[in-house]
Amino acid sequence: MAVSGVNGSSNSSGTSSSSSSSSSSIAGNFDQFLLLLTTQLKNQSPLDPMDTNQFTAQLVQFAGVEQQLKTNDTLSSLLSLSAAGTATNAVGFIGATITADGATTRLANGSASWKVNASAAGTATVTIKDANGNVVQTMTRSLSAGDQTLSWDGSTSIGTKAPDGEYSITIDGRSVAGDAITAKTQISGLVDGVDFTSSIPVLKIGGISVPIDKVKSVVRGE
Repeated sequence: MAVSGVNGSSNSSGTSSSSSSSSSSIAGNFDQFLLLLTTQLKNQSPLDPMDTNQFTAQLVQFAGVEQQLKTNDTLSSLLSLSAAGTATNAVGFIGATITADGATTRLANGSASWKVNASAAGTATVTIKDANGNVVQTMTRSLSAGDQTLSWDGSTSIGTKAPDGEYSITIDGRSVAGDAITAKTQISGLVDGVDFTSSIPVLKIGGISVPIDKVKSVVRGE
């Protein structure tokens, strides 16, 4: 089990410090402004009093800025709580088997499979590549319209067995009429870690990375 890249606390503290500094600054300026107005009121000439409309407008303006800063502080706190909740939810995927959009899956013990959804029935050329992009197998398979599973036993084009690891496929399908078939692929596997270094938590299935927003289903064994 692995959890990496939980480094959001430093950014949050920096944002909080900036907001607190801004709030303290505006609060100090607001107090000075009130002191200045109070002094002016005490020393104003009875024959030429201060314009009360201008006085009220300035008070409202300063109060509005102060309120906006408090709102920003509240929003920053809510965002931090949201990020913490997302991280907690992502960790909950560890130990579960997920299905997600993707073309890369793991070959283990001579078995690998991809879920495929084809737009129509026909024949497809399936190309399997290793993690370095080298073609290890090219197969011809029949496709039916809709969902199906494409399995591979690890056999390579030269008759050897491919080592365990991550492999990806591309599917070039054609219908009986010769029209191109759209084939969407999905992968499934056991989540054994979470990476938080990007803005969206990434679930790890061995060496395969799956953004959490690509997950289609979750199954947890008993």
